[in-house]
Amino acid sequence: MALSWNEIKNRASQFSKEWKDTSNEEADAKPFLDAFFDVFGITRKKIGTFEHKVKKLSTADGYIDLLWKGTILVEMKSRGKNLDKAFQQAIDYTFGLKQNELPKYVMVCDFYHFRLYDTEEQKTIEFTLDHLVQNVQNFGYLLGYQKKIYKEQDPANVKAAELLGKFHDRLEEIGYEGHPLEVYLVRILFCLFAEDTTIFNKQQFQDYIEQRTNLDGSDLAPKLQELFQVLNTDKEKRFKNIDEQLSEFAYVNGKLFEEILPMASFDSKMRQALLDCCYIDWSKISPAIFGSMFQSVMNPKERRNLGAHYTSEKNILKVIKPLFLDDLWKEFESIKDNKNKLPEFHKKLSTLRFLDPACGCGNFLVITYRELRILEFEVLKALNRSGQTFLDVSQILWLDVDQFNGIEYEEFAARIAEVAMWLIDHQMNMLISNEFGQYFVRLPLKKSAKIVHADALETDWETVISKNELSYIIGNPPFIGSKIMKQNQRNQIVKEFGSSAGGGTLDYVTGWYIKAAKYIQNTKIKVAFVSTNSIVQGEQTSVLWGQMLSKYHIKIHFAYRTFKWNNEAKGNAAVYCVIIGFANYDTHTKSIFEYEDIKGEAHEIKAKNINPYLVDAKDLLINKSSNPICNVPKMSFGNMPLDGGHLLLSDEEKNEFILKEPKAEKFINPLISAYEFLNGEKRWCIWLVGAEPSELKLLPNVLKRVEAVKKFRLDSVAPSTQKFAATPTLFRDRNQPASFIVVPRVSSENRKYIPMGFFDKNSIVSDTCMSIPNGTLYHFGVLMSTIHMAWVKTVCGRLKSDIRYSKDIVYNNFPWPENPTEKQIKNIEEKAQNVLDARLLFPNSSLADLYDPLTMPPVLVKAHNELDKVVDLAYSKQNFSTDAKRMEFLFDLYEKYTSNLFATEKIKQSTKKV
Repeated sequence: MALSWNEIKNRASQFSKEWKDTSNEEADAKPFLDAFFDVFGITRKKIGTFEHKVKKLSTADGYIDLLWKGTILVEMKSRGKNLDKAFQQAIDYTFGLKQNELPKYVMVCDFYHFRLYDTEEQKTIEFTLDHLVQNVQNFGYLLGYQKKIYKEQDPANVKAAELLGKFHDRLEEIGYEGHPLEVYLVRILFCLFAEDTTIFNKQQFQDYIEQRTNLDGSDLAPKLQELFQVLNTDKEKRFKNIDEQLSEFAYVNGKLFEEILPMASFDSKMRQALLDCCYIDWSKISPAIFGSMFQSVMNPKERRNLGAHYTSEKNILKVIKPLFLDDLWKEFESIKDNKNKLPEFHKKLSTLRFLDPACGCGNFLVITYRELRILEFEVLKALNRSGQTFLDVSQILWLDVDQFNGIEYEEFAARIAEVAMWLIDHQMNMLISNEFGQYFVRLPLKKSAKIVHADALETDWETVISKNELSYIIGNPPFIGSKIMKQNQRNQIVKEFGSSAGGGTLDYVTGWYIKAAKYIQNTKIKVAFVSTNSIVQGEQTSVLWGQMLSKYHIKIHFAYRTFKWNNEAKGNAAVYCVIIGFANYDTHTKSIFEYEDIKGEAHEIKAKNINPYLVDAKDLLINKSSNPICNVPKMSFGNMPLDGGHLLLSDEEKNEFILKEPKAEKFINPLISAYEFLNGEKRWCIWLVGAEPSELKLLPNVLKRVEAVKKFRLDSVAPSTQKFAATPTLFRDRNQPASFIVVPRVSSENRKYIPMGFFDKNSIVSDTCMSIPNGTLYHFGVLMSTIHMAWVKTVCGRLKSDIRYSKDIVYNNFPWPENPTEKQIKNIEEKAQNVLDARLLFPNSSLADLYDPLTMPPVLVKAHNELDKVVDLAYSKQNFSTDAKRMEFLFDLYEKYTSNLFATEKIKQSTKKV
């Protein structure tokens, strides 16, 4: 059992007295260092031998006074000798050490002066024997006491995951796989953490392997099996003649080592792979991060994206701080000087219960527990402000891992989550031990987080924890889009939504939302999930939130609007997320966290209400509408060729085709597709609407392509395609208005505006664009404005992160200015023309160039700013300071236009043609 700091300080005081007056003649390094390490309860047997032989840089032999491999190197000199030379000598010795032998600390000492150098932090501490008592905590690393700063993508985490991954591979290669392999690795993981964090003695697991197993690994498997059995056996019930080194291991319990696993088999490489894992300092590894990284390591395909599959600590805190943590800290700050209320608050913390129904490796649970233990730590410090230490620290720690529950589909992840909770518990216990001078470790393990290995959408959450006991639901349900879901997953979602219309179009994450909504009925449970932003945009919003609001009476309490998912994994696709906190009751304190830059930091905005689009407005839902809610031209889809590419031509193909068949030129029209329109490239199509059969007979190359179209359509498995084989000369769609505005269906998220343009009947718009027949400068001006873009970014769906413009959701539901005056219409038309004129000043630049935020010409920026001003004024005399304010106004206007009172009112629009 490790010593408390008070005991260590008492021993240090006695050591200082005994060695203070030692003369050079009496000074002997061996007894001095034996006594010094005994201050910390560390025996010579644990450290190793004195006078460790090593090759110096000069190739001559050198002798280190004391080397505790991987931990500390000590070089002693006679009293009064130059410690600078001693230090340089010690550093020189390190060049002759193996990688796993390199120490974290180098100490040089002359029996009175001490110099301690941290090789990793590159910091030096110096003190004298008289001040050893005040400096004992600088040696906390020897015992595992140490504050850690965890970095999400720390190289130590990556290296540890890779090494354990290699060990996993070796076992899998020999056929040790499935459930036994997963349990085996979790046990190894626990032992690696345990020996570096004071659960076990320092390097106890490593020493056992090095000293008790053969180099060829032939007996490693039975030795590990024996160790697992010992760790699962109370010390009083162990065999009396058990190996002395085994008997020193603590009794762990917690059912971690209970199951009897098949015997593995090892060779020298596998033994070395395990030892390589031991040589890592596991006290540096974050339990919250490592589990998910290790899980990705187990899948070779995911290794190049190491770190891609965990929720960052920063994003977890975005969930738990507004959900409950901020309020708890505020409450603590208000009562921290009241010793009567502090115990009540402490009791409250111990009664909180949490559920993560998609817990993975336990990231959310681990970080949440850590944050609550930090708060408990502050409570205990406030209670102990007088300086009187607690008699028994174990009696004042009321928070424990059994307050946490999870559901996880993958068994290995579930088991890691359990272990991660024990490990973070132990690390927090070390923090308490360090503060109050009493060593405290929860061994044997009596309590554990309840992590259920199951499918959360097929499990009754009441069987995991009663909703009458639960306080909060947190998590990051799976990011699986509706188009890539497996059929059984789609069936689950349809089932959860009661087979309601639109259920089959929903992303997988919506299943957790609706299941949570059902579970929390008539309770004060609060929920917060990280999700893809698809659930607050486009068609999915009305389907999901239609039930959440009307059927289950859910109210959103806080929300983070769209932000970019952050991790450092190479090649990892960008994911755009929201965080939504909700409950079955309303609250007066609501917050929206808004991003000026979705890759930046959020700022908080207080809200009266948060609707499903995460706007401070009434709870409205934008449903599909086949017609515009205002008196504006209808928007049409572009023309789908459905031709297998046979009626389409590049610029080069068009020129070659005309050379071969000059008479076909009259039937070749410009094709306006989104890519070519935005990037200034040309594309053409063979447009045979109205072509005389006699003309076609004279065009063999055209007929050859027409025949290819017919074959393509007949060969299709879709009856809807086959029927168009009857008209192989024509596109599937044939819209050719006299004039129209082109709107690309997909546009980059980076553009402030969706570039649009005017065309006439000689150009054919493809199905990658929408068209507004007979659209005017007024319509163009409003659609090219910031207020329209605010609407687009709020209600439209996304293709990856790009804007996906929708006729039925976005355009038809867009609230146009109410009864604009002739002057307002004229102003908008004038400023819209200025935008078009500004574009013409740069004939060699594409629309993609002109609307790139980095290269947008100042004259075009100015034209758009002026257009924005007059469009805003057509809506309201008030100044819209932000897009959020614009959306609040637009939602009110939408409600007005769509209410029964105004159902027949038509909004006055310009009739001027371009």
